[in-house]
Amino acid sequence: MSVVEQYARAHVLTDADLPDEEDGGAVPVVLRYDPEDDPRSVRVALPGRGSRQWTFSRALLEQGLRAPAGTGEVRIWPCGRVQAVVELHSAHGCSVVQFDTKALLRFLRRTYTAAPAAATEPVVR
Repeated sequence: MSVVEQYARAHVLTDADLPDEEDGGAVPVVLRYDPEDDPRSVRVALPGRGSRQWTFSRALLEQGLRAPAGTGEVRIWPCGRVQAVVELHSAHGCSVVQFDTKALLRFLRRTYTAAPAAATEPVVR
């Protein structure tokens, strides 16, 4: 089993984390999956003051692409047909990040190729 790491561009929708506008408002985000570390979880890392990282189930990521999902630190919901919103909470506040759904689906497919879903996990189609 191999580690899956994918870089994506996303738009931060909260004013606390706004990047320079010369980039069009997009920030680089790292999506990471390590089946040796935890085969049911994915990680999202945002740049900024001391890179911040959230770990949550890949099942939550998949569910959030179809309908609002999550409680606590991570919430995900579809935003129209081609985008998804990920809301990430920490002790430093809340970051609301908008992704192209295709980037998240591509990442999920790569994770299921690296390590098939357990019987309790849904599978990306």
